Amino acid sequence: MPRELLLSDRVLNVDNLHIGLLGARSSLGSSLISILTHSNLRVYAFTRQEVPNTDPLVKWMALPLSPVTHGSENIKNWICVAPIWVLADNLSTLKAFGMRRVVTLSSTSRFTKISSSAPEDQYIARRIEEAELKVRSWSEEHHIEWTILRPTLIYGDGRDKNIVEIARFIQRFSFFPIFGTAKGLRQPVHVHDVAWACVAAMNTPSATNKSYNISGSEVLPYREMVKRIFLHLNRPVRLLPIPLFFFKLSVILIRLLPRYRHWNSAMAKRMEIDMFFDHEDAMHDFGFKPRSFILSPNDLPPQDI
Repeated sequence: MPRELLLSDRVLNVDNLHIGLLGARSSLGSSLISILTHSNLRVYAFTRQEVPNTDPLVKWMALPLSPVTHGSENIKNWICVAPIWVLADNLSTLKAFGMRRVVTLSSTSRFTKISSSAPEDQYIARRIEEAELKVRSWSEEHHIEWTILRPTLIYGDGRDKNIVEIARFIQRFSFFPIFGTAKGLRQPVHVHDVAWACVAAMNTPSATNKSYNISGSEVLPYREMVKRIFLHLNRPVRLLPIPLFFFKLSVILIRLLPRYRHWNSAMAKRMEIDMFFDHEDAMHDFGFKPRSFILSPNDLPPQDI
């Protein structure tokens, strides 16, 4: 049985045996649905896309939420793996469903992007911080239990926007550009480990009204992380050091391709910055034990792309 499904005894301790899930169509949402339905929990999966109801344990419901959406449903426990501001914008409606406990993902980008030279990065960091503050203050005012999890660089299942995007670039261009020594530390964390953390935190009383960093077990330099992607793609490692001026110019050009429109020159500078986040509190409170950065074929895009 997969490691991420070995939670049935703990999951069944959840009060009311119903879980509301925001961000259900994401890779994290898919992992959570597998974990929860394996334990015979009924999942109310919310998404902006229409999805047919084919699993008796999963009821798909539409976003945006409205106070009349809930009908007679009583959903006390919620997990949000959508951007945390989605939760912040819908707190009152979730309370109308009967919410008493919520576990939500935030991001360590709150800390790593606030000093970025790119305005869009700073905006994201501020938006995350504001949403966290709103979730905490509103929940405490309305006596709702909350837990905030801040994962580092998430990868896995071939659907992430981190490792997969690096892999796609390598597949397309047969090299990867780096700035400086690219020795800034990273802790990639697998999507299934993040899903596991959400469920474990939901079922751990000592995790109530706390925030946690959720990082991978392995700490490695950025350039080593990229090298491993080359190796798993069975490609010769070709790291191309580029001066910052040319990196900025390259970004302007590559952003013309829709897949890379979110790239910016601040990404180059971050290759030199350590992004280390200790997850010891999560290990102590709810047994978080992430895997090393070992890629499987399912974690990478198909080779013919």
